[in-house]
Amino acid sequence: MTTNPNQGNTNSNRRNLRSRRRNRDNDETPLIENVIKVRRVSKTVKGGRNLSFNVMVAVGDGAGKVGIALASASAVPDAVQRAVKYAKNKMFDIKLKDTTLPHESIVKFRSSKVMLKPASPGTGLIAGGGVRAVLEAVGVRDVVSKTFGSTNAINVVYATMAALKNMKNPKDEIKKRKS
Repeated sequence: MTTNPNQGNTNSNRRNLRSRRRNRDNDETPLIENVIKVRRVSKTVKGGRNLSFNVMVAVGDGAGKVGIALASASAVPDAVQRAVKYAKNKMFDIKLKDTTLPHESIVKFRSSKVMLKPASPGTGLIAGGGVRAVLEAVGVRDVVSKTFGSTNAINVVYATMAALKNMKNPKDEIKKRKS
C-alpha cells in the first residue's frame, strides 16, 4: 500500500491554507478599527418589516492617518466589514504636533459642535464617545475635547473629522504667508 504525501488529513491542510491567507492580509501595516455606533434600522414594506444594521467605524494607523465610514447590511459583522473597507478607502493624513494637535479647533456639524484643544504631554485623551474613537485611531494621546449641542454620535464624529481636516501646521502657514 503506497501512501501519497498529498493525501492525509485534509482539515489540517485547510487550516494551513487559511492561516497563510490571513498572514498575507496582515503584511500591511496594522490598522486600528473602532466601531463607534451600531443601529438597528427597519424598513416597512408590503410583506412586513425588513431589518438591517447601520454601523459607523473609524479606522486609523495610529500615526496621523484616519478614515470614517457608515455602512449597512443585514447582519452586524457584514456591516462592520463593509464599513471598514469603505473607511480604508477614505483615509487621509492629519497634521499632528508630537502626541497632540497643533492648535485649538471648534467645528459645528448640523446640531453638534465639537471643540478640540491641544494638551501638554501626560494629560491623556480627555474625550468621550465618538471623539475618543476617532482620536485613538489617529494616534493622538494628549487632547482635551468638549461636545456642545446634540450628542448624536454620527454627527459628533463628522464634526470631529471636520475639525481634524482643518488642522494646519502653524510654522508651515507662516512660511507660506511670508513668501
